[in-house]
Amino acid sequence: MALTAWRSFVTVCRVGSLSAAAAELGYTQSAVSRQIAGLERELGVPLVERHVRGVRPTPAGEVFLRHALVAINEADRAVRAVRDARAGEHVRPLAVGATPSLAAGVVPSAIRRLLERIGGPVRWSLSPGLSAHLHDRVLDGDLDVAAVTDAPPGLPHDPRLERRVLGTDEMVVVLPVDHPLAGRGPVRIQALADETWVEDNDGSAALLRQHAARAGVTARIDLAAADLSGKTAMVATGHAVALIPGVLATALRADVTTVALVDPPTRGIYALTPRRAPHPHAAPLIEELTAALGAADRAT
Repeated sequence: MALTAWRSFVTVCRVGSLSAAAAELGYTQSAVSRQIAGLERELGVPLVERHVRGVRPTPAGEVFLRHALVAINEADRAVRAVRDARAGEHVRPLAVGATPSLAAGVVPSAIRRLLERIGGPVRWSLSPGLSAHLHDRVLDGDLDVAAVTDAPPGLPHDPRLERRVLGTDEMVVVLPVDHPLAGRGPVRIQALADETWVEDNDGSAALLRQHAARAGVTARIDLAAADLSGKTAMVATGHAVALIPGVLATALRADVTTVALVDPPTRGIYALTPRRAPHPHAAPLIEELTAALGAADRAT
């Protein structure tokens, strides 16, 4: 199978349209359609389905997409590595992954400190994602370091990966700036029992439900958001309140604020690296991640 067709399939899934994918890749729409059809013939299953708003992957396409992403990313890294070797650069680019909350501030700060520490140019990339997906990408060799959490459903244990504890994060509640509890000290979850909550992922929702249940109340998670930015937008416009990672507090938009909880739910933060052939800059980056998390704790 030619990687050209794989790349076209990945692009179609990302943009949700054959015509938009063709424009981005510089092909005609019919050429992209033929490439996808060729993949489907080789695999013997439909990979995409058309609907009123464009194109989306079938269940089989979702499975193929995960592996296609890894293959394409690895092929791109191979090309860059050869070019770097030709140019005399012997250290491969550092590929870092992080959960969205850690990618919003802690990880970029740690990378900046790493670059200052090394004192020379280092090519690097940062890919946000959920912990389970990042775990798999480290296993597949697509990432050199991943900053993840053990929020529900937790992290799998795999002997091929090294797991290092970076710290513990206390969850906080994000509120509109004009909320009656804005500016107050730690509050009990009972004070928020009548609120509508919005959540963007199952892990955060599970932490909220567990915390509320221990206090004998129920958190009404009536709204859902696609991601953290959507979640905080719902809060800012007064539709709901939300549970967010404490490390995110200093990176929030100006029209929301946070309040600490009494005996808050927590999550562990870890760095994942491959046990075999780790990147030479992985260990110093982990040291800087630990320091950046400590600085974020002091700031909140």
